[in-house]
Amino acid sequence: MWDFSILFDHWDQYMAGFRQTIWASFLGLIGSLAFGTIIAIMRIAPIRILQALGTVYVEFIRNIPVLMVVFFFFLGLPALGFPIEPFPAGTLGLTFYTAAFIAEAIRAGLQAVPSGQSEAARSSGLNYIQNMRYIVLPQAIKVVLPAIGNQMLNLVKNSSVLGVIAGLDLMYYADLINLSTFKGLPVYTLVAAFYLVLTVPLSLAVQYMERRFARSN
Repeated sequence: MWDFSILFDHWDQYMAGFRQTIWASFLGLIGSLAFGTIIAIMRIAPIRILQALGTVYVEFIRNIPVLMVVFFFFLGLPALGFPIEPFPAGTLGLTFYTAAFIAEAIRAGLQAVPSGQSEAARSSGLNYIQNMRYIVLPQAIKVVLPAIGNQMLNLVKNSSVLGVIAGLDLMYYADLINLSTFKGLPVYTLVAAFYLVLTVPLSLAVQYMERRFARSN
Protein backbone atom coordinates (compact mmCIF):
# COMPACT_ATOMS: atom_id res chain seq x y z
CA MET A 1 0.00 0.00 0.00
CA TRP A 2 2.79 2.42 0.99
CA ASP A 3 5.11 1.54 -1.87
CA PHE A 4 7.16 4.72 -2.18
CA SER A 5 9.43 3.16 -4.77
CA ILE A 6 6.94 4.91 -7.07
CA LEU A 7 8.85 8.13 -6.37
CA PHE A 8 12.05 6.72 -7.82
CA ASP A 9 10.33 4.87 -10.66
CA HIS A 10 8.55 8.07 -11.76
CA TRP A 11 11.04 10.66 -10.55
CA ASP A 12 11.20 12.47 -13.90
CA GLN A 13 7.43 12.92 -14.02
CA TYR A 14 7.23 14.16 -10.45
CA MET A 15 10.02 16.65 -11.04
CA ALA A 16 8.50 17.84 -14.32
CA GLY A 17 5.22 18.49 -12.52
CA PHE A 18 7.01 20.13 -9.59
CA ARG A 19 8.83 22.55 -11.90
CA GLN A 20 5.61 23.44 -13.70
CA THR A 21 3.83 24.03 -10.39
CA ILE A 22 6.62 26.37 -9.27
CA TRP A 23 6.60 28.18 -12.61
CA ALA A 24 2.81 28.59 -12.64
CA SER A 25 2.88 29.84 -9.05
CA PHE A 26 5.65 32.33 -9.79
CA LEU A 27 3.99 33.72 -12.91
CA GLY A 28 0.63 33.81 -11.17
CA LEU A 29 2.06 35.75 -8.23
CA ILE A 30 3.78 38.36 -10.40
CA GLY A 31 0.70 38.82 -12.57
CA SER A 32 -1.77 38.91 -9.68
CA LEU A 33 0.36 41.43 -7.79
CA ALA A 34 0.43 43.78 -10.77
CA PHE A 35 -3.23 43.38 -11.69
CA GLY A 36 -4.40 43.32 -8.07
CA THR A 37 -2.60 46.61 -7.40
CA ILE A 38 -4.37 48.22 -10.37
CA ILE A 39 -7.76 46.94 -9.19
CA ALA A 40 -7.09 48.18 -5.63
CA ILE A 41 -6.25 51.67 -6.91
CA MET A 42 -9.39 51.64 -9.06
CA ARG A 43 -11.50 50.78 -6.01
CA ILE A 44 -10.41 53.91 -4.13
CA ALA A 45 -10.03 56.19 -7.16
CA PRO A 46 -12.04 59.44 -7.17
CA ILE A 47 -13.77 58.33 -10.39
CA ARG A 48 -17.04 56.47 -9.83
CA ILE A 49 -16.86 54.32 -12.95
CA LEU A 50 -13.43 53.01 -11.94
CA GLN A 51 -14.70 52.28 -8.44
CA ALA A 52 -17.68 50.40 -9.87
CA LEU A 53 -15.58 48.35 -12.29
CA GLY A 54 -13.10 47.40 -9.56
CA THR A 55 -15.87 46.45 -7.13
CA VAL A 56 -17.74 44.34 -9.69
CA TYR A 57 -14.57 42.48 -10.62
CA VAL A 58 -13.58 41.73 -7.02
CA GLU A 59 -17.03 40.67 -5.87
CA PHE A 60 -17.64 38.52 -8.94
CA ILE A 61 -14.31 36.69 -8.88
CA ARG A 62 -14.26 36.14 -5.12
CA ASN A 63 -17.65 34.45 -5.22
CA ILE A 64 -16.97 31.83 -7.89
CA PRO A 65 -14.66 28.78 -7.73
CA VAL A 66 -11.15 29.12 -9.10
CA LEU A 67 -11.88 26.21 -11.44
CA MET A 68 -14.57 28.25 -13.21
CA VAL A 69 -12.07 31.04 -13.88
CA VAL A 70 -9.55 28.55 -15.24
CA PHE A 71 -12.20 27.00 -17.47
CA PHE A 72 -13.07 30.43 -18.85
CA PHE A 73 -9.54 30.83 -20.19
CA PHE A 74 -9.21 27.18 -21.22
CA LEU A 75 -12.58 26.82 -22.95
CA GLY A 76 -13.94 30.34 -23.26
CA LEU A 77 -11.06 32.00 -25.07
CA PRO A 78 -10.86 29.34 -27.83
CA ALA A 79 -14.63 29.63 -28.26
CA LEU A 80 -14.14 33.37 -28.80
CA GLY A 81 -11.46 32.73 -31.41
CA PHE A 82 -8.37 32.99 -29.20
CA PRO A 83 -6.75 29.53 -28.98
CA ILE A 84 -4.59 29.01 -25.92
CA GLU A 85 -2.55 26.12 -24.52
CA PRO A 86 -3.54 24.50 -21.20
CA PHE A 87 -0.60 25.78 -19.15
CA PRO A 88 -0.97 29.50 -20.00
CA ALA A 89 -4.76 29.14 -19.67
CA GLY A 90 -4.38 27.74 -16.17
CA THR A 91 -1.79 30.32 -15.20
CA LEU A 92 -4.00 33.17 -16.40
CA GLY A 93 -6.91 31.72 -14.46
CA LEU A 94 -4.82 31.59 -11.29
CA THR A 95 -3.59 35.13 -11.92
CA PHE A 96 -6.99 36.74 -12.37
CA TYR A 97 -8.51 34.75 -9.52
CA THR A 98 -5.76 35.60 -7.01
CA ALA A 99 -5.69 39.23 -8.15
CA ALA A 100 -9.15 39.80 -6.67
CA PHE A 101 -7.99 38.73 -3.21
CA ILE A 102 -4.73 40.66 -3.45
CA ALA A 103 -6.68 43.74 -4.55
CA GLU A 104 -8.73 43.59 -1.36
CA ALA A 105 -5.61 43.24 0.77
CA ILE A 106 -3.90 46.17 -0.94
CA ARG A 107 -7.07 48.28 -0.76
CA ALA A 108 -7.13 47.77 3.00
CA GLY A 109 -3.48 48.83 3.15
CA LEU A 110 -4.13 51.93 1.05
CA GLN A 111 -6.98 52.97 3.30
CA ALA A 112 -4.79 52.44 6.37
CA VAL A 113 -2.38 55.17 5.25
CA PRO A 114 -3.35 58.43 7.03
CA SER A 115 -5.28 60.73 4.69
CA GLY A 116 -3.16 63.67 5.81
CA GLN A 117 -0.23 62.29 3.86
CA SER A 118 -2.22 62.31 0.63
CA GLU A 119 -3.38 65.83 1.32
CA ALA A 120 0.20 66.94 1.92
CA ALA A 121 1.29 65.24 -1.32
CA ARG A 122 -1.43 67.02 -3.30
CA SER A 123 -0.55 70.35 -1.73
CA SER A 124 3.05 69.85 -2.83
CA GLY A 125 1.94 69.45 -6.44
CA LEU A 126 1.76 65.67 -6.88
CA ASN A 127 -1.11 64.34 -8.97
CA TYR A 128 -3.17 61.26 -8.03
CA ILE A 129 -0.91 58.74 -9.79
CA GLN A 130 2.27 60.30 -8.37
CA ASN A 131 0.73 60.37 -4.91
CA MET A 132 -0.09 56.65 -5.15
CA ARG A 133 3.28 55.71 -6.59
CA TYR A 134 5.58 57.67 -4.29
CA ILE A 135 3.63 58.23 -1.07
CA VAL A 136 0.76 55.82 -0.47
CA LEU A 137 1.67 52.53 -2.17
CA PRO A 138 5.12 52.08 -0.55
CA GLN A 139 3.54 52.41 2.89
CA ALA A 140 0.54 50.24 2.05
CA ILE A 141 2.62 47.39 0.64
CA LYS A 142 4.59 47.14 3.86
CA VAL A 143 1.35 46.79 5.83
CA VAL A 144 -0.16 44.12 3.58
CA LEU A 145 2.92 41.98 2.88
CA PRO A 146 1.81 39.24 5.32
CA ALA A 147 -1.64 39.14 3.71
CA ILE A 148 -0.06 38.91 0.26
CA GLY A 149 2.11 36.07 1.56
CA ASN A 150 -1.03 34.19 2.60
CA GLN A 151 -2.47 34.67 -0.87
CA MET A 152 0.75 33.27 -2.31
CA LEU A 153 0.20 30.15 -0.23
CA ASN A 154 -3.34 29.89 -1.55
CA LEU A 155 -2.11 30.36 -5.10
CA VAL A 156 0.38 27.49 -4.77
CA LYS A 157 -2.37 25.19 -3.48
CA ASN A 158 -4.86 26.38 -6.10
CA SER A 159 -2.35 25.57 -8.84
CA SER A 160 -3.51 21.96 -8.53
CA VAL A 161 -6.47 22.88 -10.75
CA LEU A 162 -4.07 22.87 -13.71
CA GLY A 163 -4.22 19.09 -13.54
CA VAL A 164 -7.88 19.22 -14.61
CA ILE A 165 -6.98 20.87 -17.93
CA ALA A 166 -3.77 18.91 -18.60
CA GLY A 167 -1.63 21.79 -17.39
CA LEU A 168 1.40 19.52 -16.81
CA ASP A 169 1.56 20.31 -13.09
CA LEU A 170 2.01 17.94 -10.14
CA MET A 171 -1.60 16.81 -10.11
CA TYR A 172 -1.58 16.13 -13.84
CA TYR A 173 1.44 13.81 -13.61
CA ALA A 174 0.09 12.23 -10.42
CA ASP A 175 -3.07 11.29 -12.30
CA LEU A 176 -0.98 9.72 -15.08
CA ILE A 177 1.13 7.77 -12.56
CA ASN A 178 -1.97 6.60 -10.75
CA LEU A 179 -3.52 5.37 -13.99
CA SER A 180 -0.41 3.33 -14.78
CA THR A 181 0.21 1.93 -11.28
CA PHE A 182 -3.24 1.88 -9.59
CA LYS A 183 -1.52 2.87 -6.33
CA GLY A 184 -3.40 6.05 -5.57
CA LEU A 185 -2.54 6.43 -1.89
CA PRO A 186 1.27 6.61 -2.20
CA VAL A 187 1.03 8.51 -5.50
CA TYR A 188 -1.03 11.35 -4.04
CA THR A 189 0.72 11.26 -0.66
CA LEU A 190 3.95 12.04 -2.50
CA VAL A 191 2.20 14.91 -4.28
CA ALA A 192 1.16 16.28 -0.88
CA ALA A 193 4.80 16.06 0.23
CA PHE A 194 5.92 18.08 -2.81
CA TYR A 195 3.33 20.76 -2.02
CA LEU A 196 4.57 20.86 1.58
CA VAL A 197 8.09 21.50 0.29
CA LEU A 198 6.71 24.69 -1.26
CA THR A 199 4.13 25.79 1.30
CA VAL A 200 5.91 25.17 4.62
CA PRO A 201 8.85 27.55 3.89
CA LEU A 202 6.38 30.13 2.55
CA SER A 203 4.24 29.78 5.66
CA LEU A 204 7.26 30.27 7.91
CA ALA A 205 8.29 33.33 5.89
CA VAL A 206 4.80 34.83 6.28
CA GLN A 207 4.88 34.22 10.04
CA TYR A 208 8.31 35.88 10.22
CA MET A 209 7.03 38.94 8.35
CA GLU A 210 4.01 39.20 10.63
CA ARG A 211 6.21 39.12 13.74
CA ARG A 212 8.69 41.62 12.32
CA PHE A 213 6.03 44.12 11.25
CA ALA A 214 4.25 43.72 14.59
CA ARG A 215 7.48 44.70 16.39
CA SER A 216 8.15 47.64 14.04
CA ASN A 217 4.62 48.94 14.51
